[in-house]
Amino acid sequence: MYRATTRGVQVTVTPRFSPERSDTERGQFFWSYTVEILNLGSETVQLTSRHWIITDGLGRVQEVRGAGVVGEQPVLPPGGHFEYTSGVPLPTTTGIMSGSYDLVTAAGEHFAAEVPAFSLDLPDASRTLN
Repeated sequence: MYRATTRGVQVTVTPRFSPERSDTERGQFFWSYTVEILNLGSETVQLTSRHWIITDGLGRVQEVRGAGVVGEQPVLPPGGHFEYTSGVPLPTTTGIMSGSYDLVTAAGEHFAAEVPAFSLDLPDASRTLN
């Protein structure tokens, strides 16, 4: 589990290798990750967009930007939370993801909440690849 807090918005990420969606013989590796966003602050915020930086095991970087997450732009009142699961394919057995969520307060102030860097690793490479 990986966690970061920005201005009272806590982002927790739990990645998992998904062997059922991977084809290791063809060099296709898939990870799912569950993100929980918890508003520990005193202001209502809305997640408007995301920015991901995905680095594979060979150091190749891909950036992804888009509106909301999983088709939603959740509003989080104080104490509110939102959780979702998504996934990422990689051509290598390891990688790293990090990024940020763009948030706006009810007063119209924009800020970026950090998504902590999290590792994408096979649970047991010797067992999974044989």
